[in-house]
Amino acid sequence: QVQLVESGGGLVQAGGSLRLSCAASRSVFSMGWSRQAPGKQRELVADLTVGGVTNYVDSVKGRFTISRDNAKNTVYLQMNSLKPEDTAVYYCKARPFGARSEYWGQGTQVTVSS
Repeated sequence: QVQLVESGGGLVQAGGSLRLSCAASRSVFSMGWSRQAPGKQRELVADLTVGGVTNYVDSVKGRFTISRDNAKNTVYLQMNSLKPEDTAVYYCKARPFGARSEYWGQGTQVTVSS
C-alpha cells in the first residue's frame, strides 16, 4: 500500500502560477499527476521516474514542470502561465517498484479564472 497526500491546489487568475505537492508514504518507482475536468476523461499531465525520466502531455509542455525529491518521496508540479482550460481536479499517482498498478491521491482542485 502507498498513501499519497496532496496539497497546493486553489484558485488563480489566468497567467498565474500554482505549485502542487504530493508526498508518498514510501519510496516508489514513478510519481506523477493526472487531471480530470468536468465532463472529460482523466488525462495524464506529467510523470517522473525515480531515475529522472519525465513525460508531459503536449498541452502543458513549456508551462508545467514536474520534479521530485526522492529523499522525501515527494513530487511537485510547478504550473506557470495557467489557462482556464487547466481547470480540473488534479490527482497524484504513484507506481511502486515492480508493480503494474498505481495508487491515487484524493485529488486537489485547481481553478483558473479568465
